[in-house]
Amino acid sequence: MQVIKQGSAIRSIVQALRCSGKSIGFVPTMGALHEGHLQLIRAAALQNDITICSVFVNPAQFNNPDDYKLYPRSLEQDIAALEAVGCHYLFAPTATDMYPEQTLLHFSFGVLEEVMEGAHRPGHFNGVAMVVSKLFHLVQPHKAYFGQKDLQQVAVVRQLVKALSFDLEVVCYPTIREESGLAMSSRNKRLDVQQREHAAQLHQALLLAQKQIGVKSVAAIKTDVQTYLAGVPELQLEYFEIADPATLQPVPDPAAAEVALCIAAHVGPVRLIDNMIVKPQQLA
Repeated sequence: MQVIKQGSAIRSIVQALRCSGKSIGFVPTMGALHEGHLQLIRAAALQNDITICSVFVNPAQFNNPDDYKLYPRSLEQDIAALEAVGCHYLFAPTATDMYPEQTLLHFSFGVLEEVMEGAHRPGHFNGVAMVVSKLFHLVQPHKAYFGQKDLQQVAVVRQLVKALSFDLEVVCYPTIREESGLAMSSRNKRLDVQQREHAAQLHQALLLAQKQIGVKSVAAIKTDVQTYLAGVPELQLEYFEIADPATLQPVPDPAAAEVALCIAAHVGPVRLIDNMIVKPQQLA
């Protein structure tokens, strides 16, 4: 595997690969890789001739400076993990390379960024859209792979690809979970043993809500989830929503169609998100 640091270098490489007829699968990450990321790398390797992964902790998408400073960074371990699963290129640029000057552009995603992550992290999706646009221009992939854990981010990227006519396919894979049910996340590395146990209750809350779809009202389900999590030490619920999986807008009647159960909470000093897609046939 080659490690590329400069944007000009990765651009030259991918232009040559595309000219030779190679298909490119791309997995953008912020590093501290776990099995969820590696699932995407394996999928890209199976479906494309060349697999490229990026590791870049994007300062533009953090609205909390402390969160950016404390975000786990483990480039050497990431390199070893990527080599083990057959990644061909790692693009690991610096912030200066990605943002040589202050960016004045601003992306707006309408109602999609007014709920959940957009409402609680102002400017977050503008930063996501900026870095994803830059990466897509540099890497020029045929397919780009994302995890379902960041469901709203995937919806934003799909809208971005459509609006800017990027010639690529966005592929989303299911969330990979730890044995406890906790969604795998780079941020989990900041949790101690007890906090991991507490964080696993987020998945249990989603399972509780899943059982109540079609039985109780949205308001009643939300109250039950809040009550359940109120008894978990060190856990502070930020939001729980029942939404349309594509638009992320609230769903008044969750029994009528496929829905996304979305949750965010702080466990100790760490903010975590999770979700679950519930299909109508699962309710029978």
